[in-house]
Amino acid sequence: MQQDPHTDTILIVDFGSQVTQLIARRVREAGVYCEIHPFSLAADRLEALRPKGIILSGGPASVIEKGAPQVDPRLLAQGVPVLGICYGQQAMCVALGGMVEPGTVREFGRAEVRIEKDCSLYDGVWELDHSYQVWMSHGDKVAAIPEGFEAVATSPGAPFAIIANEEKKFFGVQFHPEVYHTPDGAKLYANFVHAICGCAANWTMAAYRDQAIAAIREQVGDKKVICGLSGGVDSSVTAILIHEAIGDQLTCIFVDHGLMRRNEADEVVSMFRNQYNIPLVHVDAADTFIGELEGVVDPEAKRKIIGRLFIETFEKEAAKIGGVEFLAQGTLYPDVIESVSFTGGPSVTIKSHHNVGGLPERMNMKLVEPLRELFKDEVRALGRELGLPEHFVGRHPFPGPGLAIRLPGGVTREKLDILRQADAIYLDEIRKAGLYDTIWQAFAVLLPVQTVGVMGDGRTYEAVCALRAVTSVDGMTADFYPFDMSFLGRAATRIINEVKGINRVVYDVTSKPPGTIEWE
Repeated sequence: MQQDPHTDTILIVDFGSQVTQLIARRVREAGVYCEIHPFSLAADRLEALRPKGIILSGGPASVIEKGAPQVDPRLLAQGVPVLGICYGQQAMCVALGGMVEPGTVREFGRAEVRIEKDCSLYDGVWELDHSYQVWMSHGDKVAAIPEGFEAVATSPGAPFAIIANEEKKFFGVQFHPEVYHTPDGAKLYANFVHAICGCAANWTMAAYRDQAIAAIREQVGDKKVICGLSGGVDSSVTAILIHEAIGDQLTCIFVDHGLMRRNEADEVVSMFRNQYNIPLVHVDAADTFIGELEGVVDPEAKRKIIGRLFIETFEKEAAKIGGVEFLAQGTLYPDVIESVSFTGGPSVTIKSHHNVGGLPERMNMKLVEPLRELFKDEVRALGRELGLPEHFVGRHPFPGPGLAIRLPGGVTREKLDILRQADAIYLDEIRKAGLYDTIWQAFAVLLPVQTVGVMGDGRTYEAVCALRAVTSVDGMTADFYPFDMSFLGRAATRIINEVKGINRVVYDVTSKPPGTIEWE
């Protein structure tokens, strides 16, 4: 029998850092379940979670300014280990009687910390009298540490780069161990959750699968569930997991809105009907969606139209099935975090094309969201655990509004056909070059711009196609993929030669900082 993966839990207190989610990723990569809660609500979750350790995140504020977020005293009175990260270190120091002041030397980016004393936080990772690369992001600094603490590592701009109270198992670091540019950061988190907090590595997808199936059966009982399939990994894993739990009590509704990539609608129908034998209603609603989107330019308006039409379609199909009490959807943990962020996270805007956060009251249905504790990479791992084919599990993310928001400007069938052809050629070239799994996401965009060109002996006046490809570990931040010119030349030549309506191709080399999206 699998052990409950929630037995050992770490509470992450969010003070507004753009990389708080990365802390959760590092903890879960160490095989330990964790939850993120905003600083204003975290202490209220103590009784329910009973965490074995607490991590205080970084944040953009200055702890010495009036009204800055503070550490709730209840968090420090639990008798469990606490690790403060950057702002979290400073806030912990202030709460325990230390002092923080503006730094004379600010540190942003790569820095070196020198290990001055032994410490259980980096035992087996860093050695005494050696220096190691970390990633700093601070202007203020700890000027005096609380009673019982000692400085165990320093940096040029932070005399208390790492502080420790080994008796209480309280630690503070001025840098960010969770980011890629602190090479040993994941090991520090593993030390904290395992050696210091005593957590077992029982957060596995095998254990989660068993727990989730039991939870679905308990929630649903003998009632009927409908699941809105989008064709993406999230909704597909949701459907297969629920079907494994309750069988034919589940009916999937695939709304073919006419905005998918080439052949994807046929692939979805074939996989669910033929491979998994899951009851599936295929609704061809392309005329309705495209008709309402035609002439709509604002991307947010497009999302809202698509979201409304999805809901209306689900209502009609649920009425035909009869007796449906639950709607399943593939809400992920980042959606949940953002929807309760103390800064008023962006999920309401980013996810406005579907039902993250709730349903219209008139639907009178309860939500089943079995993935709401998982990050994207964990969903893929669960998909593999459920036997989904690798080519599908590893599929690039594709937004719910589909090609509608990769068509800046009005949507028409002609533009969709042009974009589908260009997009398919681009992905084909990426696969031929063996780059598909290296790239996190790639797609084409048909820009609302036309240029004059010459093809053969004739002059053309046709559209510009933009190509986008990014690398990412987690989808929070991304950088453009550095294609060589020979690849771009091949892809552009094929698109211009094979797609009537495009006479110019450009490559987008912008990056994606935290909290932003492009054409998503």
